[in-house]
Amino acid sequence: MQLDLGTKIRNLRRRDSRTQEVLAEALGVTSQAVSRWESGGSYPDMNLIPSIANYFNVTIDELFGYTGTHDNKAEMLMKRVNEMMSQNNGRDVCTDECILLARQAMVEFPGNGKVMLCLASALYQAGYVRHGEHHLTDDEGYSVYDAKRHRTYAEWKEAIPLYEKALNILNDTELSRLAVRELSQLYVNTGAYEKALALAESAPDLWGCCEFLRIRACDGKEQAKAYSEALLKTIRACTELIVNETLLLHQHMTPAQKSHVIQSAIGLFSLICSDGNMGEHHAWIGKLYMLLSAYLWQDGQHDEAFASLDNTLEHFKAYEALSEKGKCSFTAPLVQLARSTFPRIEVSLTANLPEDWPWWNFPEAASVKAEMSADPRWHAWSAKARS
Repeated sequence: MQLDLGTKIRNLRRRDSRTQEVLAEALGVTSQAVSRWESGGSYPDMNLIPSIANYFNVTIDELFGYTGTHDNKAEMLMKRVNEMMSQNNGRDVCTDECILLARQAMVEFPGNGKVMLCLASALYQAGYVRHGEHHLTDDEGYSVYDAKRHRTYAEWKEAIPLYEKALNILNDTELSRLAVRELSQLYVNTGAYEKALALAESAPDLWGCCEFLRIRACDGKEQAKAYSEALLKTIRACTELIVNETLLLHQHMTPAQKSHVIQSAIGLFSLICSDGNMGEHHAWIGKLYMLLSAYLWQDGQHDEAFASLDNTLEHFKAYEALSEKGKCSFTAPLVQLARSTFPRIEVSLTANLPEDWPWWNFPEAASVKAEMSADPRWHAWSAKARS
């Protein structure tokens, strides 16, 4: 995790000439737990934080490295929660810690819209990683959300009013957009379609979005840069639309049609990033290749399915390599001026691919995985992923 707490604990322990074993005994944990904290492999339970601070005779603020104004402390708390949330990435790595730290911030900053959004987002993610998103098939063969099941999620029930309250307080445009996106999804997940539509109607149309308006707001090189960034975001959005529509129409398309559509979606990125440098989108393309492998298998193209899995590995490894650097830039002519944000990751996404496959939910996923995993090539691919 991208937290300084482990380093702080190690420095304080060394300051006081204490061993990991001595600290562990004082806190009632194992020395292995202390070792994992200090290496950044895990995070202490929140109920241990006061005991750790007391042991080293420092305040909790000092333990977390908080300095500066009251507002700065709120910002640092939110930054830490967001850093921790990024480590979950579809699985429960530190969900409890995220929520507990966000709740701590809410107690200290009860009227802060940003903190409300931070807790709401942590709960939003928790619902997915703990319970998952579930679908049913209606009478016409279309996929619909299992709203009745989703409404039982305590995390989402708590998150929805937090989002609604935060939207009445937030004056940060970017955060408001995030709140609208996540709240809209929860409305749909839980069957509140009228509320979701009301949010949609309140937003600008495609041509009024910030990416397109930024093109009109500048000239020369800056305009070319705005075009590059809008192009990348539009392609990403288009491929998401293609995937989601394909999944929605799963009973109305043949496996051959589905695989052709997903290959075409991948081709959009190849057209724009013509030199193979997909930057921050490598992981997304890897996910597309995972879905493609499923459809190819269903279509009887078994060799091609495993070739697609190899492409998945290639793109995830490219993503992890760029993450190690902490930055990247696009180099293809159409997008060479685009800015690229690249968060560092502390866990191997590639090693978890066999478990995560096919990443997407569709009715035949379990049976297709059972068939593919019975093929010796699956074990060879899994070994490559974990190596």
